[in-house]
Amino acid sequence: MNKIKLIVGLANPGVKYAKTRHNIGSLYIRLLANYYNKKLKQESKFFGFTTFININNINIYLLIPTTFVNLSGKSVLAMMNYYNINADEILIVHDDLDLPTGIAKIKFGGSNAGHNGLKNIQSNLNNNSNYYRLRIGIGHPGDKNKVINYVLEKPTIFEQKLINDVIKKVISCTDILFFYDKYKELNYSHIFKATNYE
Repeated sequence: MNKIKLIVGLANPGVKYAKTRHNIGSLYIRLLANYYNKKLKQESKFFGFTTFININNINIYLLIPTTFVNLSGKSVLAMMNYYNINADEILIVHDDLDLPTGIAKIKFGGSNAGHNGLKNIQSNLNNNSNYYRLRIGIGHPGDKNKVINYVLEKPTIFEQKLINDVIKKVISCTDILFFYDKYKELNYSHIFKATNYE
């Protein structure tokens, strides 16, 4: 696995969307920053909130775009260009309808599975999908016509506990997953499960 230099958590801006399923990416970034005792600061040139953490003397930039999810690419590209970061040095964190709540999986490249945030990022990267993704499961409402409302709703209390648990598990392994060569075999096939996942 290439060393990650930028981790982006996708989200819609504003209080209205702050705790919705679609904003799981930003929750991950906030918890990750807190884990490393860092505070996020709004930076207009990056169209988002940002800070950095340092692991093994490598700066890893954290970003929560303040654009809507389906316009995230502008923010990602601005930070990539500023710090000279390649696509395969990026980890995009996002909600995933195809994974059950309480499951997270790392993936490299592949289909955007209809996720509008990923579509926009790929468009801004000249259709380059060769970046890492942390897919955090939110489950599926069972009817494609309910998806839009579902992702913009808050998880149930139990679902939120599962989400928080699996995010904390991934965060606790950050340095191992991304920065130690002997763990390359984990790559994008590694799956995390919340403690109470059934």
